[in-house]
This record gives sequence, C-alpha cells and structure tokens, in this order.
Amino acid sequence: MDRSETRRAPDEVVFGRLASERLAELPERLSTRVLEHAEQLAERPALVDGEVRWRYAELGREVRAAAAWLDALGIRRGDRLMTVGENCRALVVLLLAASERDAWVAIVNSRLSAQEIDAIRDNCQPRRVFYTSEASPDAEVHAERHGAETHRHPSLGRLGLSPLAGVEAEPVEAAGADQVAAMIYTSGTTGTPKGVMLTHRGILYIASLSGGMRHLGEGERVYGVLPMSHVFGLSSVCMGSLYNGACLYTVPRFDAADLLVALERERITVLQGVPAMFARMLEALRREGRSLVAPALRYLSAGGSPLDGDLKRRVEALFGLTLHNGYGLTEASPTISQTRIDDRFDSNTVGRVLPLLEYRLEPLGDAGEDEPDHAGAGELWVRGPNVMKGYFRQPAATRACLTADGWLNTGDIARLDAEGQLYIVGRSKELIIRSGFNIYPPDVEAVINEHPDVTLSAVVGRQVDGNEEVVAFVQREPGATIDEAELGEFVGARVAPYKRPSRWVLMDALPATASGKILKGRLRELAHREGTA
Repeated sequence: MDRSETRRAPDEVVFGRLASERLAELPERLSTRVLEHAEQLAERPALVDGEVRWRYAELGREVRAAAAWLDALGIRRGDRLMTVGENCRALVVLLLAASERDAWVAIVNSRLSAQEIDAIRDNCQPRRVFYTSEASPDAEVHAERHGAETHRHPSLGRLGLSPLAGVEAEPVEAAGADQVAAMIYTSGTTGTPKGVMLTHRGILYIASLSGGMRHLGEGERVYGVLPMSHVFGLSSVCMGSLYNGACLYTVPRFDAADLLVALERERITVLQGVPAMFARMLEALRREGRSLVAPALRYLSAGGSPLDGDLKRRVEALFGLTLHNGYGLTEASPTISQTRIDDRFDSNTVGRVLPLLEYRLEPLGDAGEDEPDHAGAGELWVRGPNVMKGYFRQPAATRACLTADGWLNTGDIARLDAEGQLYIVGRSKELIIRSGFNIYPPDVEAVINEHPDVTLSAVVGRQVDGNEEVVAFVQREPGATIDEAELGEFVGARVAPYKRPSRWVLMDALPATASGKILKGRLRELAHREGTA
C-alpha cells in the first residue's frame, strides 16, 4: 500500500448480516434499542450489579423513571451531566436516561485525584454532578469534598448530588451523528484535560459492529470490569452488550480473585480486558496454585494497550481460546480495527480495519531508520462515523488532530501487511530516536516480558546530551529476585545494541489506571526526574 493512499475498508458480513445493513438501522440515540429490548426481550437478563439482577423489562422501567427524575432535577435538553464514580447500575441508567433527554454525560473515574476531577469539572461546566457513592468509596470522598447532597435512590442506591448550576446548555441536534452522547476525558498528569465529544452514532457504530463481531446476543454474559469512564468500557463492553441484548455484569474494580469466581459461578461467556489485567490474572493463579475454571467462556479479547506475543501465548494456553486483539483510541469511540472471531494469528496483529472506515498511512519523514519488520510504517489517519466531534470548547486542540473534513490523526505509527492486517508499531510521541535509529517501545517490552520473573514492563525514552536513551521500568513477579544485571544480560542477547535499556528501574507495581493501563506519562516524568537528579 502506498502510505499516503486513502483506502476504504470493504463491507463485510458481521454475525450473519452486512455491516452496511447494520449501520442503516442504527437508531438516533443510545437508549432507543435498549428500550425496545425492554418490550421484546422483557424477561431476558440485562444487568447484574452485585446482588441486584435486572431483566430488560426492569432496566427499561428504571431508565424511563430516571429520565423523569432528571426532569425533576432541572436537567434540560443540551445540558451536561457529570458522573464521578465506578461501574454500577446507576451509571448505566444515568447514561441511558440522559440519552432519552438529549443531555450529555461526562463519565469520570472517581479514582482520579481531586486536582484532576476539579479540572474536568471546570472544563465540563455540568448542570449537575452525580457521584455513585454506594459503588465507590472514592466517589463518596469527592462528593463530601464538593459538598454534594446525599440522595438514597430506591433503585440506584446511594448517590451524591451536586446543586443545580446555572450553565448554558448546548444546541440539540436531531441526528445521532451530530448529537453528543458522552464525553470521555483524556487522562494526563499535567495540562488541561480534553473532553472527547462522542456522538450517539459513533458509539452505536462500535456497539453494533464490534459487538456483532464477538457474536453478542441473547444469553451472553459479559464481564464489565473495564471502566465506563474509558471508552473501551463504554462503547464496546457496556453498549455493545446492551445494544445486542446480552447481559452486562457491572464490576467497579478489577480483582483477579473476583474474576476467577465469576468465571466459574456466573458462567461468564465474554471477557474483555487490557493486557495488564490478563497478566495479573496469570500471576494470581500461579501465586495461589489454582486451576482455571471457566466452563462457559467462549470469547477473550485484549485492547487499550499493546499486546505482546509472550502474554498472548500464555493466556491462550491457559484458557484454550484465542486471545483476540484490537486497536483504537478515545477519539475514535474507540475501535478502529479488531481481529475477527474466526481469526487465528500467532502474530500481534490488531486485525483488519472495521468495515466502511477510510484510512491512510502518512510517511514519517526521514528521521531515524526503519527496520525490516516495520517497513512501510506511517502515521495512521482514519475517517468514519466513530470519529469524535472534537474536544469540548478546545478548538485549537481539535484542529491539531482533526481536519475540517473529518480526518483524525491517531498519532500512532502503523503498518499493513499484504492481507490487510494492521500492526501498531508504536505511538509517534513515544518513538525513541537513539543515535539515528528508531526504537519502538513495544518491541523492547515484548522481549523483557518474555523473562519468567517479569509480570509487566514499560519502556520510555529520556533526553541525554542531544540524544535519547532507553529506560525500562519492570514489575517483577512476587518473590522474584531478578536484578538489573540479569535483565540486561537477558535482553541484551535478544535485541540490537541500540535498543538495549541504559537504565533499569525495578518496581513492586507499575503505575496504572483503574483498568490496568500503564501510565507511561507518569513513567516518563519519573525517568526525566532521575536523569536530572
């Protein structure tokens, strides 16, 4: 493929129907199909939240009741609601109720710091803030800090509720392609947070196609531990399940022991996670000397960060299932590509681009030297219904990555093989250029992770005297005694000299989000501080 040539992913059959047919039937709002299920699948299981179990008829009643409650709380069409919490039934119901009233929901993880949450609130300017206190101790703390009123909802549990704010509502669009459903704020330890405006159509495109590719439908039981404050958890897991009539298990936080119990007792059929989640699950089984019992599990997938080959092989050996892979980003609602359900790859492909999306690879320029494995790599641009509307009230930041005609610069370096399989080489901003050579951190991390005493690793670059050096952060297996010298020898025998880390940092646990995604920005700051100390 000419790296600057624009391609359109072909139409294809998704779970028995053409993708184009699925797109043609997308409703204008997130809540529409769920409320249809309340009539047509009334007695089918819809949602499990701890001891609370709702069928679709009950979920539909709760959504309609919550929409009326929003009216009574002074929520208007075009208002922004902000939720501070973790996965639970209240969060699902508020999202769908807001959809019925053409309000937006800014979904914020309560595990963020007070400074981060306050910065998001200042940018979002919500009409009201809802804190899911019953499901999240951290949400309760933020509610108390903000002086929120405690509200004991008869169905949704204990909530914190902020006073009504005199803010300006946004215009309401009739078309789901133009109307914002949710805002997901991009994470970062410094700078102004950016609210990614995701439309109803963009989220539903992912729910329909990505969910269809997993063969979601009635009777499926989906483990929803990926936070809804992360777009993977919102679009693919939550809406993917409910749009397709499956049963969603809302889980506030990942705990390996709890997941192992749910796989056995609840007979979970679909498990989606980030690679670090699977790594910690393997670690828990080894530590406790337990065997895996997952009698109904049929589908596994990883996303949110690079999946290295060693982890993929270990997970597949344990489960006896393919560990599917995919790629996306918040600004694309999130999925851009994923492996199809019948795919069986030993490689780290993230699958083919989703049907009907346009895409191209922009050349990287002359900096550095490409390796044979990454020949033809370029910066990936995409266009389609899943692309965000922009960053909320940040036109300059929007223009920096989104063109007027809808092309999104992902900021990721990718390549395509002859069969159209997409491979993510690395983030353009994370690319390390050392003595004129390009170093893609996932390449080095994959080698480090092959060591049996390593649970996770993260590689970042650090500026030194007009060059960059490689810094590797490593989380060891519990009880492991491996040291820097042994790691250096192990990796040195397996990678080119210019890729070898100059500095090793051994940690009990790598800093990570609630979903387990490693916070590389924080590690870059650590590496920089060490370099200037």
